Amino acid sequence: MNQQLIIRHLGLQPYLPVWQRMQSFTNEREAPTCDEIWLLEHPPVFTLGRAGKTEHLLAPGTIPVVSVDRGGLVTYHGPGQLVAYLMIDLKRRRLTVRTLVTAIEKALIALLADYGVAADTRPGAPGVYVGTAKIASLGLRIQHGCSFHGLALNLDMDLEPFARINPCGYQGLQMTQLKELVGPVKQSEVAARLAEQLSRKLGYNTISSRRNWD
Repeated sequence: MNQQLIIRHLGLQPYLPVWQRMQSFTNEREAPTCDEIWLLEHPPVFTLGRAGKTEHLLAPGTIPVVSVDRGGLVTYHGPGQLVAYLMIDLKRRRLTVRTLVTAIEKALIALLADYGVAADTRPGAPGVYVGTAKIASLGLRIQHGCSFHGLALNLDMDLEPFARINPCGYQGLQMTQLKELVGPVKQSEVAARLAEQLSRKLGYNTISSRRNWD
């Protein structure tokens, strides 16, 4: 079994080319291909998942809306939000979709605990919450037994665009971010800690970190 995980720290990246790259990676990967996690942030964009409904887009304004192939409904990405895309061979890791989602949620909860923030999940509503407010969203696609798309963790961003949608389909859902709970945070530090928690919860024993696509 290939136990290596490649972590890519990619900085600010436009949404569409990254989405297309995830699709190509998943379609072209072979049995020996290493699993990868891409850590990055996007310019402002609303994404509408396969179950998304346009009525959940209340007032997108000039922010682009992209219909995508992940699960879930509508969410917002923008600078100051840490996004992690997980290209995982589920069969090789002996994971089901449910156990993958659980591992991601546990990694996020453990990460937030490192910052002294008590977080939890809600039955039937994937993601991670602090009290009644949502701090992290999840949305995956499984194709050929492999995952892509992933999670978005709010760190230090403008939360106003979330008021232009029904986040994840929930009217009036309050969103929060790590800055509001603990003060300023360094995205590079949070990204490194998230990579560590994800690799630990998913059981990898060899990790390679890279700063680009090569």
